[in-house]
Amino acid sequence: MAAPPPLLRPDRAAARTPEVRREGQPTIGMVSLGCPKALVDSERILTRLRAEGYAISPDYAGAGAVIVNTCGFLDSARAESLEAIGEALAANGRVIVTGCLGADPAFITGAHPRVLAVTGPEQYAAVLDAVHDAVPPRPDPFVDLLPPQGIKLTPRHYSYLKIAEGCDHSCRFCIIPDLRGRLVSRPHGAIMREAERLVAAGVREILVIAQDSSAYGTDWKDRGERFPILPLARDLGSLGAWVRLHYVYPYPHVRDLVPLMAEGRLLPYLDVPFQHAHPDVLRRMARPAASARTLEAIADWRRLCPDLVLRSSFIVGFPGETEAEFAHLLDWLEAAQLDRVGCFRYENVKGARSNALPGQVPAEVREDRWHRLMARAQAISAARLAARVGRRLEVIVDAVDDEGATCRTRGDAPEIDGHLYIDEGFAGLAAGDIVAVTVEEAGDYDLWGRLA
Repeated sequence: MAAPPPLLRPDRAAARTPEVRREGQPTIGMVSLGCPKALVDSERILTRLRAEGYAISPDYAGAGAVIVNTCGFLDSARAESLEAIGEALAANGRVIVTGCLGADPAFITGAHPRVLAVTGPEQYAAVLDAVHDAVPPRPDPFVDLLPPQGIKLTPRHYSYLKIAEGCDHSCRFCIIPDLRGRLVSRPHGAIMREAERLVAAGVREILVIAQDSSAYGTDWKDRGERFPILPLARDLGSLGAWVRLHYVYPYPHVRDLVPLMAEGRLLPYLDVPFQHAHPDVLRRMARPAASARTLEAIADWRRLCPDLVLRSSFIVGFPGETEAEFAHLLDWLEAAQLDRVGCFRYENVKGARSNALPGQVPAEVREDRWHRLMARAQAISAARLAARVGRRLEVIVDAVDDEGATCRTRGDAPEIDGHLYIDEGFAGLAAGDIVAVTVEEAGDYDLWGRLA
């Protein structure tokens, strides 16, 4: 059987541009860190630059300057961002910093005083100004062609679609509202035009993202629909591509999205960040504290769409978390039977209100609880995947090499979920193909199968 290939990070991928670089053409490099929402910001910046005549360099050596789009959500992410800035400075010497960490410019310049400029998240005009100063544009309107879907950092067959920015929640562990502001939703028509361009360019899977996708449009005062995510989801589901919803807050109206999944208009997949299950921990987090009702909602969703796959993420070691509260979370996981689970060890983040909470949990306890939760989640995943053996599933092909084809089922998002591997009869497959497969074997997180 083929071994799983190494993880490919879209934030490390070279931009895909139809380039034959002309003599004297200015070039820019990009390092994009963090979440898919930051990746979309990077794509927008590159699209603007490409439209102005810049070439996009896949390496440091060929770039006149390098943009580093940073993440500042966790201390570990801040450290990774500083490391990436240092690497770009060492390899290229001319670095422009943007993104979430750019909201704290003194932190960046204190570590790397040689950076050319620092801008915050979504400050596209400021990034362009910095690029213009560092590498002046030399446009040639006769040869600088831009693909209609813009510059993408993901493989050709899938793309992220950001529908909103910011967040109206006040979770004590999170600084996203401070970095990116309150919820601001994109117009329905603008989103649909972008989605239509993506599908026309060959995108087979659209991954809908926001800080809180299910709150889309609720920031509009004079909206015709109470929950604008519902008509948007219906319209996106009419384009003929796979449509996958991420970062779905479990509001009651999420129930109205699930029938669209049962009908095949949306993928039967919900990415819901529950974060914890014990009501006291949830209250300390300043999140809804109704885990029992959440279990009822999960059961209702699965009744409406039996093939629904649920992904969630959790935080262990939140200040004040007791062993009994953690045990409650493990019991809740067993009851919920989530298909995909991610877990974070709590860490204090500069500016987060949770830093001041009493009962900070020791690092060794956080580490122990992380391993115990992931072991429980792994066992649940293995059992749920084993139940798929013998079933016929539709999959999308991500990559093909000499050893086999790496695919994903409708219940697997790129980069964060598992794969389905085909190691026989795959010669005619190509990335982006959608084919039927019979599942023959299951592991803890992955499946193996043959073409049906």
